[in-house]
Amino acid sequence: MIISLTPRALAASLALLATAAVSRSGAAQTASTSPRAATNATLVVFPVALYNAQANVQEASDSSQAVLSTQVLTGKLQELLGAQLVSGQRVVAAAASPQAQATTGRQACNVIVACARQAANSLNAPWVVIAKVSKTSNLIWLFTGQLIHAPTGEIILDDSTELKGETTGMIRAGSRIFAERVARTVRNRGIANNFPNEG
Repeated sequence: MIISLTPRALAASLALLATAAVSRSGAAQTASTSPRAATNATLVVFPVALYNAQANVQEASDSSQAVLSTQVLTGKLQELLGAQLVSGQRVVAAAASPQAQATTGRQACNVIVACARQAANSLNAPWVVIAKVSKTSNLIWLFTGQLIHAPTGEIILDDSTELKGETTGMIRAGSRIFAERVARTVRNRGIANNFPNEG
């Protein structure tokens, strides 16, 4: 489900997103209610990728939005999950390993599910997050994030949120809301729940 955000409706939208950011893979999320990992299982998060090739205007500052999204995503997950979040240095090292690089086809590891899984598995982390921010125009961006069960490749969360309005605020909101969903799902042993007050 794609959710639009505008500056005027930000407060209401944040509440809506927190409860209704239903992913495109909703059927997969509800198909299995079996726990996939312990509540304190570790999580690998890759830097958020930038896609702006289809934007009507490409700007040098576009990359700063991916950096911001990475900071918000990892910061919120660190706040919510603490030591369960694998350090960025260890993730970089695992992604650079020959085994991980063999899966990439010379692309960045943060955009290749097989590479992200390989890195997470090498770190004994059952969970891995990959995400991207895509620019359509200066006023419309898309945040897309996936929570993947590394041992099986099952995509547990597959969220796509349209962000309209002031870019920085919208990137922050979309990234934070996804981080909250990830933390809730990890703590719920991989069982996705779209309702923040349950599970």
